[in-house]
Amino acid sequence: MKRAEITAFLSLIFVLMMSFILAIAESAVIQTSKNYARMEADRAVFSFFGEYQKELLQEYEVFAVDASYGTGQYAEQLILNHMAYYGNTQIQQEITAIQLLTDGDGQAFREQVLAYMEEKTGIELVKGITGVAEQWETKIMEGEKISEELDRELLQNGSLLPEEAQPLLELKKKGILSLVLPESYRLSGKTMQLEGQISNRTKQKGYGSFPVRSDTAGLKGKILFGQYLLEHFNSAVNQVSETRNLEYEMEYILGGKSSDGENLKAVIHQLLMVRLAMNYMYLLSDGQKQAEAETMALGIAAVILQPEAVELIKTLLLALWGFGESIIELRALLAGKRVALAKNAENWQLSLSSLFFIGSTGDGTVGKDEEKGLDYQQYLSILLFLQNNNVQTMRSLDRIEQNIRMENGVVHFRADACVSKIHIRNTAEIREGCTYQFPVLFGYL
Repeated sequence: MKRAEITAFLSLIFVLMMSFILAIAESAVIQTSKNYARMEADRAVFSFFGEYQKELLQEYEVFAVDASYGTGQYAEQLILNHMAYYGNTQIQQEITAIQLLTDGDGQAFREQVLAYMEEKTGIELVKGITGVAEQWETKIMEGEKISEELDRELLQNGSLLPEEAQPLLELKKKGILSLVLPESYRLSGKTMQLEGQISNRTKQKGYGSFPVRSDTAGLKGKILFGQYLLEHFNSAVNQVSETRNLEYEMEYILGGKSSDGENLKAVIHQLLMVRLAMNYMYLLSDGQKQAEAETMALGIAAVILQPEAVELIKTLLLALWGFGESIIELRALLAGKRVALAKNAENWQLSLSSLFFIGSTGDGTVGKDEEKGLDYQQYLSILLFLQNNNVQTMRSLDRIEQNIRMENGVVHFRADACVSKIHIRNTAEIREGCTYQFPVLFGYL
């Protein structure tokens, strides 16, 4: 009887031990199957993101997968089909969140650009621009006000000025480009349709939420992004490529017009407003130049027999003098020279006696190259600093999309079909009746 009890006890122990061993084995099999499923899902996602659009990376340092695969027709099923090809077809995958390059007014694009620029340049670039840029918005508004007042006074009292001034006044009415373009400058006639640009058309949109970089609109972000644009796109004085459908790409980003001429005019107008404000304010502070203007005004008033108009004529002369100095400064910028930000007696260039020759036949007056001044590209960087970030980012994507189509032959490339981040819910069958569900999140940057 005692032996039977021992046998029964050992049998129970054996059953329990075998159950324990089998449970451990089953658990190991299940865990191994889970790990295998994760590896399969990771391989599929990594392989998908390894299909990044190579021209976008090579030309613009930005990673993204063209989910249309060259067709221009974005479809999430194409993404799932490619991941199924790379992974285990028995794993069911569902996209729960996806980010396209154009989502959030190009948030993903801007984040990658800033990461690239930080690695390339560090933060030294930020120094030296911020203090100047913060004053420019005020200067542009002051210049607009001075220009409007000058136009109004010239309309009402322009006849008080001598006959020699009339050619300049006529050219001023025709437009700024007729005055500022150097004689040897070839104005581009390229145009494009705005309706088809990514910033204007209806776009594909991602969904779901992803972590975002919080400083893309900050001081450093503005300056680094502006520098990136200057390095990758044409401007009126710096040609990165001659095969693009716009030659003045930086001016397009700032102006948003359909033609090179209109965009250059828009940018030159902004620069003129800044220079006019600075030049006119300097003239008001310089006693010697005010005395020159008053002497000429006295002479003009005596000739037209209107001594009471001396102050009005002097004001007109000072405003026109500041305008004339701004014209030769802009000519210098478009000729690749540098122009000082602040004016003083040493760097003032236009004499009052030469003012009325501006724009006349044979006038080739171009400002001097100021060693401590800023060139055209640096002036553009300050205008970029003042621009709305979202507008700037989307117009940059306009240019990237057009350039990849035209220069690289990827005719159906669409920025709003480019995937930068994705969140996948995976469901794997471990064995019959047992499934395992897990997420995979992957993205560039």
